[in-house]
Amino acid sequence: MAKSKLVKVNEKIAEKVVGGYKKIENGAVSGFTKISDAFVDQYLTKDGESVKEAKARLAAEQAEREAKRDALHAAHHEPHIGGPEKR
Repeated sequence: MAKSKLVKVNEKIAEKVVGGYKKIENGAVSGFTKISDAFVDQYLTKDGESVKEAKARLAAEQAEREAKRDALHAAHHEPHIGGPEKR
């Protein structure tokens, strides 16, 4: 019986700790999102473009840059036929 009460108390404590953490986490994420959106709106949007559209455009541009970089990296590091050159 005593063990059961201890388990229940620990569960209540855990719920409060997790609930407090979630509130802090949501506040931090919300604050970051507001700052990020304001920055994108101020400096990165093009005429008539929404923040959402600008973020999508920026993500697509970044993906394109990464794909080009990966292709160049792969081409530069292709194995040579016949092994390494002798000097």
